[in-house]
Amino acid sequence: MQDKYFDALICFFKYEGFIRKLLLEYKFREKPFLYKTIFKMILKQEFLFKFLSSYDTIIPIPIGKKRRNERGYNQSELIAREIANLINLEYKDNCLIKVKNIIEQSKLNREQRILNIQGAYILQNGRKLKGKKIVLLDDIYTTGSTVNECSRILVEAKPKSICVLTIAKD
Repeated sequence: MQDKYFDALICFFKYEGFIRKLLLEYKFREKPFLYKTIFKMILKQEFLFKFLSSYDTIIPIPIGKKRRNERGYNQSELIAREIANLINLEYKDNCLIKVKNIIEQSKLNREQRILNIQGAYILQNGRKLKGKKIVLLDDIYTTGSTVNECSRILVEAKPKSICVLTIAKD
């Protein structure tokens, strides 16, 4: 069993049916405008926003430069910005940096994902996160390898807590 480095996990939707199709279109079919549709859907879950408003900072899972250039956007970043604006969270995209291009996690099994993601991220400007309650946002939670590795890196900054928030969970 892999150690878990985050304190809470919140998922807006189950990764199936319409949500799965919508996220795949958003992530892989060059349709960044779909973030507005996704955000409107998650807005309906008011009780989660009340819970999240007790946090200080939101950080999207970063993507590598190569992937950003191919896609043109970071799908987690667009939604994290909307959430930050809605509930007045500090938005930080300069603390967790992806430094290694990896094989797409979706193409790997659980054990391969854990190994693949190791060393892919670094902490930068960690002092800005000390004592903060952090929301770490990712689009899809499958095995948790990505959010766990990012949380492990963020723990170096000594935050008060880390809540992982995902649009959907497999």
